[in-house]
Amino acid sequence: MNSSSGATRFARVRARLEAAQPSSGWAGALYEFALFGFKQGWACLFGGLMLALLLATHFFYPADAALARYDFLTIGAVAIQAGMIAFRLESWREAKVILVFHIVGTVMELFKTAHGSWLYPEAGVLKIGDVPLFSGFMYAAVGSYIARVWRIFDFRFDHYPPRWTTWALAGAIYVNFFAHHWLPDIRVALFAATGLLFWRTRIWFTPFRTPRWMPLLLGWLLVALFIWFAENLGTFSRAWLYPGQESGWRMVHLGKLGAWYLLMIISFVLVSLIHGRPTKKAAD
Repeated sequence: MNSSSGATRFARVRARLEAAQPSSGWAGALYEFALFGFKQGWACLFGGLMLALLLATHFFYPADAALARYDFLTIGAVAIQAGMIAFRLESWREAKVILVFHIVGTVMELFKTAHGSWLYPEAGVLKIGDVPLFSGFMYAAVGSYIARVWRIFDFRFDHYPPRWTTWALAGAIYVNFFAHHWLPDIRVALFAATGLLFWRTRIWFTPFRTPRWMPLLLGWLLVALFIWFAENLGTFSRAWLYPGQESGWRMVHLGKLGAWYLLMIISFVLVSLIHGRPTKKAAD
């Protein structure tokens, strides 16, 4: 973490945990794994709180409340975002990029709901058309996670492609989310282009003192899988529904995993705005 955030509560907690970590052997490996989980959980804080809010209101929100559940979710999401900034869990630079996620996601929501891709079954006042405003925060949660995990684990990269190619790919993915309703779906070509650009790219991350690496393509898949699980919780809470879920919950089709994978690329490219050009791993 950089010096500007060195005085945050998380930085102090992390410093204590890292100072106490065993240095070698199976105990050291187990501690590093636990520390990795702690940091991941901290990076997921925004999304985790949003999921908790969805599930809590599904089970406990009064059906006859004066304030609609969707409006309560929107107010709660704003409060979470404000708290993240007030407690210095996000920087203002990160918050600006997350706002872009909110706008990009809301535009997609307006289009997709108009074409019946999914729906919001409940009433509310804080809406644009048929889209409640809390929905944009679900996309913002993805942006928040990527921005925070990038900083917490000090991401570095080997063989990262030229930035203009990543912007072109992200733009094509976003356009295809809309255009495939009238034109041929080029999703397979986008997956192929992604593989071609990033097949050599390694992401280096530091759970504790030793940098670790994995293929970036695999890292995106793991995050997309996590988001797919989270989406199942979201539809279980009936915050939104896909066609076929109106009469009873069923798991989100596994094909949505591919859509989330492509969305991860858009998210990653947007977050690279606040980190500058992805840097290479320092020499050992």
